Amino acid sequence: MLCAALSHAGEPLPRELAAVLASSGLPLQSFGLYVRPVDGDGSTTLAELNAEQPFLMASTTKVVTSLAALDLLGPTHAWQMQAYATGPVVAGRLRGDLVLVGSSTGLTPAELTRWFRQMRGEGLSEVSGRIVLDGVALLREEPPPAPEDLGDAVPEPAAARGNELIVSIEPGTGERAQVDVRPRPLDLRVIDDVFMGDGCNAWAQWRQERPGATPQLWVRGQWEAGCGRRDVAQVRPSAPLRFAPRAQPSPPGLTAARMVAGLWAEAGGRLGRGVVQRPGPARRPLAARLASAWTSHIATPLAEVIREMNKSSNNMSARHLLLALSPDTDAVGNALKRAQERVQGWLQAQGLADDDIRIDIGSGQSRLERGKPRALAQLLAKAWHGGGANAFLDSLPIAGVDGTLAQRLRNGAATGQAYLKTGTLHDTRALAGYVRGRSGKVYVIAAMVNHPRAAQATPALDKLVEWIARNG
Repeated sequence: MLCAALSHAGEPLPRELAAVLASSGLPLQSFGLYVRPVDGDGSTTLAELNAEQPFLMASTTKVVTSLAALDLLGPTHAWQMQAYATGPVVAGRLRGDLVLVGSSTGLTPAELTRWFRQMRGEGLSEVSGRIVLDGVALLREEPPPAPEDLGDAVPEPAAARGNELIVSIEPGTGERAQVDVRPRPLDLRVIDDVFMGDGCNAWAQWRQERPGATPQLWVRGQWEAGCGRRDVAQVRPSAPLRFAPRAQPSPPGLTAARMVAGLWAEAGGRLGRGVVQRPGPARRPLAARLASAWTSHIATPLAEVIREMNKSSNNMSARHLLLALSPDTDAVGNALKRAQERVQGWLQAQGLADDDIRIDIGSGQSRLERGKPRALAQLLAKAWHGGGANAFLDSLPIAGVDGTLAQRLRNGAATGQAYLKTGTLHDTRALAGYVRGRSGKVYVIAAMVNHPRAAQATPALDKLVEWIARNG
């Protein structure tokens, strides 16, 4: 019976779970674990192990960034972005530049696609000049050299860059879109998990089941018929690949300018002089924008930002969101420090001690970002009853269904019942979120593994989640 497995703080891990973790071949001291019901005062736990030791959290750090943003900004918060014309618009043709003015959180390619389609509906069909990105950050991940979010990976030498691959997506006739990789290596398996649906958002990451196995490029996301064909990623393998003797050289890298120009073309727009990017904060004065004869606006809701961030584990989105929490928006150089201080103050207001959780850049890529499993679970339990609960839950990958859990925990008790943020570094595996048990009771889980062979713990973590779903 489940009640026999319930424990109080400091008591041993239930024997069945201890066996599951030990099956990984890693020492139990490399695991940090805390599982408790979302209801109650936290005095009763389902399982805990090394819960008061600080662990590298990897991308489960994004849980803290998300919850802080939802509480400090409010779940209905949205960032306004504006586009304006530098010349007149006559019969749909802009005689000048189209300037996109950035917000503090940036834009995903899917959001920019939506905005361009909105502009077309507002009567803009051609830009005779340029599209100018004024302080616009495009939230696309840099090509990862290894699975998910290896924030501390060592860059490869320049000599290895000849094997870069371009991943393209186009609509399919069935439930999945079509994935193309060029040039196509001989020893590569491409897993197509891009489903036809709403949005134009897909990403690629490497998977290797065991040393020496055939490399797998896992491409996931949503694609709709109107997205057309598009380059979505440039990936660099972590090991040499074999190409056919007559394989063509890799095409040029997928730059922000190429991406934006392609999105505008796919929205049905024409462009005269290409795309240019102004780095840093937007510099055009507000008066210039207000005096424009043609403007367009789009709102980016916080809920949409954290959904993109957590479902796909978007590191850049997390870093921008943390910076957006800085109360001193004008002091650019101090923005990160002020954001860190604000989040640390928020953590204290949640009842946590100074050494419970440490946030550095908000994404989990920094090795300074560490947390105690009990503290992270405590935040999750409180958030379940907070005003941003629906937005946060909607942002988490669902076991066996979508996001970074689409191919994990399938066809089991946890399928569709576990909402978990994943975390991966070369020496870390982590899960944090909620699991609904068979009884209907919901549990919070914070599980972290820090070990040079942490990848071995992934099956054990999945079995842990299954155990909670089956017995809870």
